[in-house]
Amino acid sequence: MLITRLTLKNWRNFHKVDVALRERVYVIGPNASGKSNLLDVLRFLRDVAKPEGGGLQKAVKDRGGVTKLRCLLARKDPEISIEIELAERVDTDPVWRYTLAFKSEGKGQQRPLVSQEKVEDLRSGKVLLNRPDNKEDKVDPERLTQTHLEQINTNREFREVADFFASVTYLHLVPQLLKHAEELGGYRMEDDPFGQAFLERIAKTPEKTSHARLSKIEEVLRVCVPNMRNLRFVRDKITGTPHLEALYEHWRPDAGWQREDQFSDGTLRLLGIMWSLLEGNSLLLLEEPELSLNEDIVRQIHQLIWRMQRQAKYRRQVFITTHSEALLQEKSIDPREVIRLEPTRDGTNAIESSDEDKALIAAGYSVAETMLPKVKPAQVDQLSQFRP
Repeated sequence: MLITRLTLKNWRNFHKVDVALRERVYVIGPNASGKSNLLDVLRFLRDVAKPEGGGLQKAVKDRGGVTKLRCLLARKDPEISIEIELAERVDTDPVWRYTLAFKSEGKGQQRPLVSQEKVEDLRSGKVLLNRPDNKEDKVDPERLTQTHLEQINTNREFREVADFFASVTYLHLVPQLLKHAEELGGYRMEDDPFGQAFLERIAKTPEKTSHARLSKIEEVLRVCVPNMRNLRFVRDKITGTPHLEALYEHWRPDAGWQREDQFSDGTLRLLGIMWSLLEGNSLLLLEEPELSLNEDIVRQIHQLIWRMQRQAKYRRQVFITTHSEALLQEKSIDPREVIRLEPTRDGTNAIESSDEDKALIAAGYSVAETMLPKVKPAQVDQLSQFRP
């Protein structure tokens, strides 16, 4: 399944959002426009739906409480609302609609309370859940501190939706954490968003599967790292520590094996992205994949992701935040795949491509030329004041 529509109210810096989404989604916008905040909506639903250690209360607490999540413009309407539509494929009718709204209880512990939770099976036209419009919630208000999404005994009819949200993957691989994991100690953030356990994930994968995945990754990466051969997983013979290694051909006649701590930061980031595309079938969130990569390789990220998706057993929907002009110069990016964030006094707007954008791109212009925010002349004048 994939998300085909996202509707928000009062989420962080977004007062209102209603956008259609496709198999690949590029979220673009200036710094501090809310690209990470938009992705965090989906991480939030993942944290609510996780069967172990999740739930509404923890997901809100981990983000600093309702006051940190609620948009500053929500003066008269304190409710935060998220609505998601799910479909089997892009350009098909949605099969599920899930709505979650909550607000602070306004007294005592100031806990977040569910003000609406609704699940619609759009295939049958049935409303499977519509809270708090039922006797149980009215008799026992404590029930509103939890969603049914997080409860196995109550989400049986829409378990497919709960499992989808629980399996969302967020990756912002930091190569230094992977290279120096042993020196940095054993602490890792929950869900390992920065890739410290990347090698351990490979180690837990059946040998036949990991070998097949690494072969596919090597084939795709040759475009960017043409001198890398025989990418493989090994364990240190003494300590048993998992490693990746590859044979690098270079100007020396005795080309040598290198391990991951000798790989470039960009190569490690690409490895993490490629592995993640092959590893599951759920939504994948990638934050600024262009980091640590030179522009020639960044220009090829879109094609790399597309080629890897075609080789995967299941295609993952991919959300990518970026402000890289090089990445968005790829002419095959569909303007419908791009969501542009535009900060205003009334909160950040999430804008789909306009008819004018589509016409320009159809005429041969790139997304970078038509949709990427440009620095305004007034901003250039302000910046020039700080030049030596």
